[in-house]
Amino acid sequence: MADGGGIEAELKARLRDPEAVVARLEAAYGPGRAELYRDTYYDDPAGELTGGDRELRVRTVDGGRTVLTYKGARVDEASGSKPEYETAVADAEAVHAILRGLGYVPRIAFEKHCRTYALTADGRELLATVVRVPELDGTFLEVETVVADAEGLAAGLEAVRAVLGRLGVADGDLTTELYTDAVAAAR
Repeated sequence: MADGGGIEAELKARLRDPEAVVARLEAAYGPGRAELYRDTYYDDPAGELTGGDRELRVRTVDGGRTVLTYKGARVDEASGSKPEYETAVADAEAVHAILRGLGYVPRIAFEKHCRTYALTADGRELLATVVRVPELDGTFLEVETVVADAEGLAAGLEAVRAVLGRLGVADGDLTTELYTDAVAAAR
């Protein structure tokens, strides 16, 4: 979500009743957009990015649009929020070749089946994404907004929590587990 840069103030929940949450999303914000994400995460051979809580990802959406994303280390342990820099890529295969040529290796690749909802709440632009990863049990909901810096993180997370509350998602449903770790464990 962070074109250019900023901190992605995000909370993720494992949904107990995905159908009810989707119904609330659609009633409040209209129909979501179905998207298929194909994500490949890269690291150096020694695993220093992952070991430093950083991520380097190439995401292709529905076989068309591709973005290159770098996420820095968490700035908030409770939410897992990270600085994020993202840019559109004209040629997915070229960016994969560039990263491999620079010595990075694919660490893990997987698909995310998503329904995204662009929304405005409490004067902020947010993105709510219902996520299913075929290799994982359950359905997840990510709600995020971008803040300029660490000083704005608390307010951003407050707006995210308000949306989650309106959708009936409880604090006990929140998780900071990374999809990359969960998919790796499932394999």
